[in-house]
Amino acid sequence: MTEEVKRNYLEINSLQDLIEGNKPSEDYSLSLINPINFQLNKFFYKNIGKKHKWVDRLTWSEEKWINYVSSKNVNSYVFKHKDDLVGFFELIFHPENNETEIAYFGILEEYQNKKLGSFYCQKLLKNLLQIIPNEFGCIHVL
Repeated sequence: MTEEVKRNYLEINSLQDLIEGNKPSEDYSLSLINPINFQLNKFFYKNIGKKHKWVDRLTWSEEKWINYVSSKNVNSYVFKHKDDLVGFFELIFHPENNETEIAYFGILEEYQNKKLGSFYCQKLLKNLLQIIPNEFGCIHVL
């Protein structure tokens, strides 16, 4: 059975195009996953991705996951509500093209429809746009 998958693309050229929302509460946080933990990336990929047809990494070995998240060009971030996991995103830097890719971005189902995704996406984009074009050229959201 074939199922159509729809992709959306986003282009923002300046901070003026971005309308930042209010932080939901002080109990929410965003941080770089440090130390690197491939199990967190794998957890989010499987749990968020099941509704969005994220399938390319489902067959990855533990070694492949570790190699991926250990790359100096990959940064992973986690959203939390107090100590509970809410969502994540991955940035992949492509220095050869002077580009930054937001490879995966998602919120766990129990936290959806609370405007958390839009808040964290705005925060992510605002931070990236402040360092572009000097370091990373342009942003690709896939």
